[in-house]
Amino acid sequence: MENKHSLKILLVANTGWYLYNFRLPLARFLRRQGTEVVLVSPWDAYVERLQAEGFRWIELQLSRRSVNPLVELLTILHLTFIYLRERPSAVHHFTIKCVLYGTIAAGLSGTKAVVNAVTGLGYIFISNDLKARILRPVIRFLYRQLLTAKRVRVVFQNMDDLQAFAKGKLIVPDQTVVIKSSGVDVKRFSPRPSHPDAIPSPVVLFASRLLGDKGVIEFVQAARILKTKGYCATFQIAGAPDPGNPTAISETTLELWRNEGAVDLLGHTDKIENLIALSTIVVLPSHGGEGVPKILIEAGAMGKPLVATDVPGCRDVVNHGENGFLVPVKNARVLANAIEILLKDIQLCQAMGAAAREKVLREFDAQDVIRKTAKLYELMGVKLASNIAANE
Repeated sequence: MENKHSLKILLVANTGWYLYNFRLPLARFLRRQGTEVVLVSPWDAYVERLQAEGFRWIELQLSRRSVNPLVELLTILHLTFIYLRERPSAVHHFTIKCVLYGTIAAGLSGTKAVVNAVTGLGYIFISNDLKARILRPVIRFLYRQLLTAKRVRVVFQNMDDLQAFAKGKLIVPDQTVVIKSSGVDVKRFSPRPSHPDAIPSPVVLFASRLLGDKGVIEFVQAARILKTKGYCATFQIAGAPDPGNPTAISETTLELWRNEGAVDLLGHTDKIENLIALSTIVVLPSHGGEGVPKILIEAGAMGKPLVATDVPGCRDVVNHGENGFLVPVKNARVLANAIEILLKDIQLCQAMGAAAREKVLREFDAQDVIRKTAKLYELMGVKLASNIAANE
């Protein structure tokens, strides 16, 4: 067993944004346990926020879009150097390149405990474009070679993804665990008293990165359909473009949407709970590849009815007909119909919202997620402080 007073755990991701928005509660918890936490990512605007929290951060030279073998090799060597220098008790990798390259680096550096988080299948496995089709067999081969090593444990966010990997013989089932999402702070995201006079019309909210894979195009199409029918609801899109992603919505398209007026483009916000609080319905028409979408559990925690697509991850949060509706992928008309049902029935919205809150409390509380992650570390021989208390 590792001595708890000398523990060092590296959390490694492809953006500071990811670490800040999804893994900050875990990092805080580990630090309170007396563990030295080191965050590793490329630089972005969120790194300063991580450093302001008091965490040590190491820059990773990684390009999200590159497929240049030399550039990728240099990234692996850079990670290996970091691991050799830091000598961590464990490394926890998030996002596909960090999982693959980090596992190679861990092997080269002799790092004994490796946790790999598969947070959805992602673009490579759900897209049919040429680049994805070329890369898919390569990624499958690498997964099969790397994820089956004895020192590796693989965390999935939903059973669909675990079963897909098991079917492809990419994992050893006994070395896997399902931990649903990164969880949500159910105190921060809790229902707020409604003030009907403050909201002149229903608000339908889409909040995510502006990617085709997130279904934002279908959301805009559904808004057009419902506006044509005469509904006076406001359709809001909260989120920023992600130029590093192959399915990012172009600025030209965004400008067309602004001029058309069917939807309101709000841009990015760090206070998403304020937008959720003012919304009537929260929608995510994802094309798939999700782990468990955070916006759905945040909205559910705040007692909002949900409309999402019937894909892995989304259906882990939405029980069709209970806390929302599941609709087919890339079908704006059915999406519009589901939204319309809720717009016409405020009592149904309230009932589904209450059910959504109950489900999040049962299954997606961030404290439960952190405890399960800590237990996984301990099963790998990384002994944390004995009192694994709730976060905060």
